[in-house]
Amino acid sequence: MDSTAILSKTRLTHQKGVENFFHTIFLVFGLFSIAFVLFISIFLVISGIPAITKIGLFRFLFGTKWASTAAHPSFGILPFILTSVYGTCGALIVSVPVGIFCAVFLAKMAPAPLAAVVREAVDLLAGIPSVVYGLFGMIVIVPGVRRLFNLPDGANLFSATIVLAIMVLPSIISESETALRAVPKEYEEGSLALGATYIETIFKVTLPAAKSGVLTSVILGCGRAIGEAMAVMMVAGNVANMPGIFKSVRFLTTAVASEMSYSSGLQRQALFSIALVLFVFIIMINAVLRKLTSKGEAR
Repeated sequence: MDSTAILSKTRLTHQKGVENFFHTIFLVFGLFSIAFVLFISIFLVISGIPAITKIGLFRFLFGTKWASTAAHPSFGILPFILTSVYGTCGALIVSVPVGIFCAVFLAKMAPAPLAAVVREAVDLLAGIPSVVYGLFGMIVIVPGVRRLFNLPDGANLFSATIVLAIMVLPSIISESETALRAVPKEYEEGSLALGATYIETIFKVTLPAAKSGVLTSVILGCGRAIGEAMAVMMVAGNVANMPGIFKSVRFLTTAVASEMSYSSGLQRQALFSIALVLFVFIIMINAVLRKLTSKGEAR
């Protein structure tokens, strides 16, 4: 065997060794991720089931009164569930049209310098901590809502919905723009060649072709909205009322965050049960995401 063949074989062996090393590293980190998810899931189930068993599943999920520190405590979380659902849906109703139109503008219409500036602003919004959004809501949105609607207090579901809508916008814009840019140019060129205008091409060809990515952005925004705690705690009033648009309310996340520091006994177990319910909601959102994206890809 000549020296060239020996060198080639040595190089091949070295490359294979490097590939096996990195394969092992990636496998270990992947297993760590799976382990963390399993650990969190098992922890929430073990911590949350006892309270549901003691309180009763129906009374816990559909009870309309939460008074965890009363002499005769009540642990009904229906107000929290409805508030989270209403707040999330309201935020999506506001943010989805704005986010998609902004993504269309950035991907297809804006001049390159302007698009670069707006994109940087969107990325900056995505990196702002939630407590800053809450502080902005307390100083600007809550007083503004109070004056605009002549209310005694502007900390309510409406204010929280506005803050959530602002918070989920960056996710929707970024993911939607990426999906729109991924659509092959041939789709647009074919549409234009058939006589469609550029606007018709964008909204009847490009946007439907990017539907899977746009739906992904909406579901990701939904996940952030339903999982937000600090910002909504600062602007929603944090009162365990049945939801009303101008009523002070409490979300599932804020119910856990506001009482966990001083909770004990059944109250603490009930807070873990709320976290379990929230975890189930997130799993359902991810399942819907996978279902919708798989349908979009199949079409």
